[in-house]
Parts: sequence; C-alpha cells; structure tokens
Amino acid sequence: MAPRKDAVSKKTVAKIEKLAEGVLKAVAGGKNPSLDIPVRSLANVKWSDKRRLVELGSQKQKRYFFNVSMAKKFMQTFLVSEACKELIDSGKTTSIRDLYYVTKHTIGDTKQNTFEEQDESDPIIEDLEVTVDALREELHLFAARKGSMVGPITIVDTGDTIDLRRMGSGGWAVPSIVEENIITFKKHEAKYVLLIEKDAVWTRFNEDKFWKRNSCIIVQGGGQPPRGVRRLVQRLHSELKLPVYVLVDNDPWGFYIYSVMKQGSINLAYESMRMAVPDARFVGLSSFDKDKYQLPGNVSIKMDDGDNNRAKQMLAYPWFRHAKWQKEIQEMVRSGLKFELEALSRRGISFITEEYVPKKLKDKDWLE
Repeated sequence: MAPRKDAVSKKTVAKIEKLAEGVLKAVAGGKNPSLDIPVRSLANVKWSDKRRLVELGSQKQKRYFFNVSMAKKFMQTFLVSEACKELIDSGKTTSIRDLYYVTKHTIGDTKQNTFEEQDESDPIIEDLEVTVDALREELHLFAARKGSMVGPITIVDTGDTIDLRRMGSGGWAVPSIVEENIITFKKHEAKYVLLIEKDAVWTRFNEDKFWKRNSCIIVQGGGQPPRGVRRLVQRLHSELKLPVYVLVDNDPWGFYIYSVMKQGSINLAYESMRMAVPDARFVGLSSFDKDKYQLPGNVSIKMDDGDNNRAKQMLAYPWFRHAKWQKEIQEMVRSGLKFELEALSRRGISFITEEYVPKKLKDKDWLE
C-alpha cells in the first residue's frame, strides 16, 4: 500500500506529470517534443529593489527531443523526473549522489550510459527544480546535513517531538529537508534567531548558554550555510516572525555569507523567495570594531589579492550600495586588514557572548 501523500507532495507530483503530459501531447500531435527550461546563468539574474532579493529573470531555452545536441539532456531530464516521482510516491527520500546511481545505466546495446558522472546529473536536478518550480527537497532529494541548532523551541521532526532546549553540547543536526511536511514548530519562547558562521564560535555560544540567557535560537551554518539551514532560518523568520541576526567574520567572505542569507545567491536565484531573509541584520565584526573594541594589531590578518578583488567586486553589487556598507567595505580595503570572530577572544574567552553581541543588539549596532 502506497503511503499517503501530503499536499506538498501531491502538488509536486502533479507538476511532474504535467511536464510528461505536455511531451505526450506533442508526440500525439506529430510535433517535436520540447521543454522550456529557465536559463540559470548570471545573464538571467536580476536584483529586485521591491523584494530586496536576487531573482531569476524570464529567459528560457528550449530543449528538444529531436535534436542531436539536446536529445541526451532531454532524456536525462525525464529519467530524473521519473525517479523523483517514484521517491515521492513511495514516501522515501534519497541523496543526490544516490539518485545519480539510481538513474545511471547503459542505453540498450550501446556503450553509452545515461550519465557518466554526477556532474552531469546535478545540473539536471537543478533544471527540474526550476522548470517545475519545486525545491529539490520537495522532490525528496537531500544533500549532506550540515549545521546545528539549539534554543527555547520544541519542534516535530518526521513525527518525533524534539525539545531543542535539551540538546547537550552538539545541538540538533539540521537536516537537508526542512519543509513543513517534515519539520513543524511548536512551543517556543525565542525572541530572535542568531545565525553563526563558524562551528567553533557556535560552540562557545552554546557552552555559555547564550541562547538560554537571551531567549534566542542559535544556528550554526558551517561557513556558507547549506540549503537546509537557509530554508529553516527563513521559515523561523516568516512563520514565527523572529528577527534574524547574522554573526560572521570581518572579511569579504563573511560579508558574502551575510548577503546570501539576506538577498539570496546568484546560483540559487530561482529559490531566493524561499531561502533568503531580506530583513536579516549583520552583527558580525565590523571594519571599525578594531578601535571600538580595542583589538590589538597582532590579531589582524592581512588581506591578499583575492580578498581585495572580492571586496572591490562587492562595492558594485546593488545590495551593497547603501552608504554604510560602502563605507564598511572601503574601510576594509583601505586598512588592508581582516579579522576573524575568534580575534575577540583576546578580550576574554567569553567576551563575544557576554559583552560583544549583547552590546551590539542593545545599541542596535548592526548593518542592514
């Protein structure tokens, strides 16, 4: 007996079936079957002032079956579609790596394989996502889990009730799939969400019980937050109306992590609405914090050419054009220095949890 589908799964299956029905209709009408695939390139990415998001444009490309250069990708698209539909129908999930093996086989009596390497199947998954307007996670595909979370909130994860107030030193491991049909939020006393770039810094906040003293949820992103973390933080903000603060290093990469959480990324522009938090606030190390918090010069790191080039690129981004951000980035370039969050430990091992972040929040000393 097939498992009962929730509303999201039914909707996703309907979209996949509609895709297949369109091809069958074209064949029945004697036409060359085709798919309209939204173009996932920088040229088709735009900035929306109204939504304050990086969005995918309207450009599409046709993928025909009767076309020597397109036939293989056309076939691959439906192989992946069929595999995803089977996953949804069975109520199971799998990794994108596993899907590659599930869909890889030799075609007939030829020596040709449907997929040679995973770097062929991954873009097809992204094509399917954007074509049927469904998150990868709604297609029942997951990536390696990365990220931890603790705080004054109870959640239900696939039927299991979990109290995130009692997660010990490691926290609850944030899964890749965090949609409403998998994760639901229950009782909470949280006032805000603090997304922390690095595991070591998150561990300090957890060990110091910062979340308990300040009634907040702390989430560790492991560098650039994976999709599951970004989506979960976005849900905490949109569904529970919790403000989001981002704590990252004072370097171009830390600034970029913040911007991806706030505006979305160019690579995933088609998912910005479901992953970004335009109201997110930056409480990470500022280029002016060295003097403000009396950090000794020997805890700084010299900017290299890659850092400088990245910083200068950021000055041109529309989402960094605000005067305060221009001043922030220009000061970083001018000084030629960058700082990791751990540099604050020179002021005391718990300075960051007991003084730095509390003062930033109290004084509203953040960037937006």
